[in-house]
Amino acid sequence: MTIATINTMQAVIGWPQMVLIAVVVLLLFGGKKIPELMKGLGKGVKEFKNATNDDSDDELDKLDK
Repeated sequence: MTIATINTMQAVIGWPQMVLIAVVVLLLFGGKKIPELMKGLGKGVKEFKNATNDDSDDELDKLDK
């Protein structure tokens, strides 16, 4: 990616757009459902990190042999 591409991407999503997205999500899912969605998202990210760390450890073990 070039610097021009990165600068263009940063300009695409600003604070007003993020607020709009948050409001739309709140309207679609409601206040009670959002914590459950975030909890599930957090578990997914944690599992992904653990899986990538396990893969890295396996690859290091293969290199040591």
